[in-house]
Amino acid sequence: MNYISTRNKALKLTSSEAIKKGLSDDGGLFVPESFPRLKKSDIESLTGKSYIERANFILGKFLTDFTKEEIEECTVGAYGGGRFSSEKVAPLVKLDDSAYVLELWHGPTCAFKDMALQILPRFMTTAMKKTGEDKTVVILVATSGDTGKAALEGFRDVDGTKIVVFYPSDGVSDMQKLQMITQEGGNVCVEGIRGNFDDAQTGVKKIFTNEKIIKELADNGFVFSSANSINWGRLVPQIVYYVSAYCDMVEGGEIENGDMINICVPTGNFGNILAAYYAKKMGLPVNKFICASNRNDVLTDFIRTGVYDKNREFYQSISPSMDILISSNLERLLFDVCGKDDNKIKDLMDKLSRDGKYSLTKTMHNRIGKLFWAGCCDDYFTKVRIWKTFAENGYTPDTHTAVALDVYKQYLEQTGDMTKTVIASTASPFKFANSVLSALGVEPYGYDDFQQLVLLSEKTDMDIPESLAGLSGKDVRFNEVISSNDMYGSIKRVLDIK
Repeated sequence: MNYISTRNKALKLTSSEAIKKGLSDDGGLFVPESFPRLKKSDIESLTGKSYIERANFILGKFLTDFTKEEIEECTVGAYGGGRFSSEKVAPLVKLDDSAYVLELWHGPTCAFKDMALQILPRFMTTAMKKTGEDKTVVILVATSGDTGKAALEGFRDVDGTKIVVFYPSDGVSDMQKLQMITQEGGNVCVEGIRGNFDDAQTGVKKIFTNEKIIKELADNGFVFSSANSINWGRLVPQIVYYVSAYCDMVEGGEIENGDMINICVPTGNFGNILAAYYAKKMGLPVNKFICASNRNDVLTDFIRTGVYDKNREFYQSISPSMDILISSNLERLLFDVCGKDDNKIKDLMDKLSRDGKYSLTKTMHNRIGKLFWAGCCDDYFTKVRIWKTFAENGYTPDTHTAVALDVYKQYLEQTGDMTKTVIASTASPFKFANSVLSALGVEPYGYDDFQQLVLLSEKTDMDIPESLAGLSGKDVRFNEVISSNDMYGSIKRVLDIK
């Protein structure tokens, strides 16, 4: 299978080349030239299998230049060996007769990003060998909170790589920041920036596509890649858990093989819900994708109107990983619904860069509207939904999952559609203990981060994740905050480029 750029479909790379490169030189994102088919009989055969076995099957359809043994080595290394606190890796919890919570946060950093970032470094090292890469790969990451820590943990001390993570200094939770600035490893660096996630993401993309910078790095023995979901190697593992969730529903007798489901995702950069869309393109029976936003509701407005407009106030919320106004992965969806018209994509992205907005054709908007439904939820109702879910269902969601749960309830009220729905749960509530405690009626102020973990455990009867409890007393290694204009200067200092 070949991979093409959303801005140049004549460019064709193998999966190894696409994963190693991360972002196309033209600024486009790599997508499969065609999608493999997932048959009803495939789902039947995967039912009853382990998560690793399901991952081997799905990934083998996309990474066609990887051997079966190489894929198995990657999946066992990522999901085996007790790295995830659940034997199911991504367990499905029944909330009520129509809602099922897909818990994606049982990995080492307690966020859904582990599902991809535990395996991406293994993809990367395999791809480097296959392509004969002799330069050190510099992984650049912009994070709104969870990607940074998951990438740092995944790439820590991986041979042939260095990783530099940029995060908005005032735009992540205290626990997210502590996870990053105490990160161990000899090849890691973390920098706070003055600005928001969009500033960090835009800065990284500009560095990626600057020919002068790329040449300077190459001359010094380095080459860039990405661990953000712009990298196909980050996105493809996310397809697996939606297929796995469907198999679990069939296995548990909740649905019959072939029945339609809905999928609801708390959405910021659009990668997680895009992976669900790609699962449908393969053949997974999905009726509707419910896109849930927080107060930064640019995606809600876009799906409803067909106009993407980032020229609006940016809000810092209690669900910070969704505090995004430029959803990079949306470009991949647009490429699909416009019939792979790379010139159209270049035009839309040029308008976004120049004017901060663009409008879809009526045909493109109609295609999206048939598949996607969108809603949003502010901080107040996020806390209300946490409290209601705990009181009514005995389940404690984090601040991002609560946004999805609330938007799902909005969807039910407005449509009456009782199709069984998988709701992606993207982080442990302990990562946002302050806000979750407040929602549950426990006053968190006056308690430090680790005392809040204990309070939340006592309130919910949930175990504190070891990886979070273990942060207590760790030395802070990275406390620098820079301007977004100094990101490349920071990279040069890390790489010792004069």
